[in-house]
Amino acid sequence: MRSNPAPAVACRNCGAGVTGDYCAACGQETRVKLPTARAFLREATGRYVTLDGRLWRTLAALMLRPGFLTREYMVGRRRRYIRPARLFLVLSLALFAAIRFFADAPMHAAEIPVGKDDATSAPKAAAEPALKFDEGESGGEIQLPGFAIHVDRNMNLGVEGADGAWSRDLQRRFQHFNRLDRQEKSEQIFLGAVRYGPYAMFVLMPAFALLQMVAYLGRARRYPDRPRLYAEHLVFAAHTHAFLFLVGVLALALPFAPVSAALEIWCLVYMLWATKAVYRGRWFGIFARASVVGIFYSVLFGIVVAGLVLAAILLR
Repeated sequence: MRSNPAPAVACRNCGAGVTGDYCAACGQETRVKLPTARAFLREATGRYVTLDGRLWRTLAALMLRPGFLTREYMVGRRRRYIRPARLFLVLSLALFAAIRFFADAPMHAAEIPVGKDDATSAPKAAAEPALKFDEGESGGEIQLPGFAIHVDRNMNLGVEGADGAWSRDLQRRFQHFNRLDRQEKSEQIFLGAVRYGPYAMFVLMPAFALLQMVAYLGRARRYPDRPRLYAEHLVFAAHTHAFLFLVGVLALALPFAPVSAALEIWCLVYMLWATKAVYRGRWFGIFARASVVGIFYSVLFGIVVAGLVLAAILLR
């Protein structure tokens, strides 16, 4: 004699009729009893750390098999690995968290060459109403459209070539920054770069994908499986940047000269190898295109770093 099926109940999330432990429409569980502390921790670690083994499988492939994750994603084998966008986001946050945890801002300040006037630079800046540089001090210059920002060896900033309300406000902000001592300046720049760095990565990664697309424009006759669409280049860019983030975390966690040297060599080999695995082609063409992309990306990276420094000073 058959038992009657359990009556359907309404899902508390979407309202659909449910007869089992999970809703077939939205996937939410039908049980409303709160989990025990043990079950709660097991669910948290299982879902957000192990991800049924996907996290460690993805990280191992990302670190040791150049281009593999991108090829797997292209051919549709995606369920077993973490998706590129999520991997990029998680590892970028991990890198900047590691920078915040391992790096020491005063140490960075100590690495900056100190001149003879350093002991009196802060009182001078506080006493002088206008932005100026001591004669004879060597400095750098950041050229921007319509104006320039000068930086001296004491990390004092000044604006030239612009006269307006916005430039006067910029000078006031620079003047406040110049009154700080060297250690405070380094700490402010460091903490600001850590704070705004993840946002900068969301500019660099799509820009790298665009550079790759431009570098590999052409017919698909010889290499039909080579990435053509921008979204495909974006997947490659997400994986390569995630790899660099992971290397950065390892370099910070293992600050030993042999480890750093090995990671630097592996980065160079990895990028060329990954490009070869994903884009195919001869090594000469791979190296030539990578060199061009690297030059333009380095310029863009320098601009973004300068923007991070300014953001750290202006958006305190």
